[in-house]
Amino acid sequence: MSNVKPVNLAEKLSLFSDTWAPRIVGSFNDNDLMLVKVEGAFDWHSHPETGDFFMVVTGKLDIELRDDTVTLGPGELYVVPAGVEHRPVARPVAAILLIEPSGTPNTGDPTTAVTKTRI
Repeated sequence: MSNVKPVNLAEKLSLFSDTWAPRIVGSFNDNDLMLVKVEGAFDWHSHPETGDFFMVVTGKLDIELRDDTVTLGPGELYVVPAGVEHRPVARPVAAILLIEPSGTPNTGDPTTAVTKTRI
């Protein structure tokens, strides 16, 4: 058996308050599991090589697509297909779980992406 302990999402979310700054809380199969608090609108962007997984932990999240909007509440998830331009929007603050290949830039562009820290 491993010494790996379960991840308590509420506990991890209590460790930070800034928005649009993903925190890595675990990994598997070269993917990062990240928590992020979001408020307002993020930039329009796409990920040419990978889909973008969003699961709402608290609050409400709109994922705007160029021709539609997907609205998610707590416990709901949506995967934006690879290459599809999108923009997450939360009003007020929402907490979301993201899963993406390690090293994936959150903006789709390494020059504008934030640095992700592990907590």
